[in-house]
Amino acid sequence: MKVFARLSDLAACVGQHVATTEWLTITQEQVNEFARATHDEQWIHVDVERARQGPFGAPIAHGFLTLSLLSRFFGEAVHVQEVRMGVNYGLNKVRFPAPVPVGSRVRAHLTLAQATPIDKGLQILWEVSVEREGSDKPVCVAESLVRLYG
Repeated sequence: MKVFARLSDLAACVGQHVATTEWLTITQEQVNEFARATHDEQWIHVDVERARQGPFGAPIAHGFLTLSLLSRFFGEAVHVQEVRMGVNYGLNKVRFPAPVPVGSRVRAHLTLAQATPIDKGLQILWEVSVEREGSDKPVCVAESLVRLYG
């Protein structure tokens, strides 16, 4: 984990790769729970036998499941000690260039693109690339806006 004492220390990293997370294995249980929570129980995600006959040869994680892991990735990769609260402010330019078959391991690369002062904090624009182990294409690329309050 990359630890910063102050928001200004984080802001000094604009334009830099800040962190790479640990690998996380995507399980069928995670995919099934996400499917139930979002009411997206398409066979490509939850029907293991049918998905084996499908275009990817296995069930795949929902793109939005992969995207939702950004919260986890930020939490394990970056900490600013003076921050009392962080708020997800939105996303830009989200794409899912490659699938995430169940059983795959993924991790995120976080680059700080912008740090804009706001009242009592900073608005941070992260460029995030989620990779799948063994793949030459990212499985998710996104710009994530986060507001951090000191």
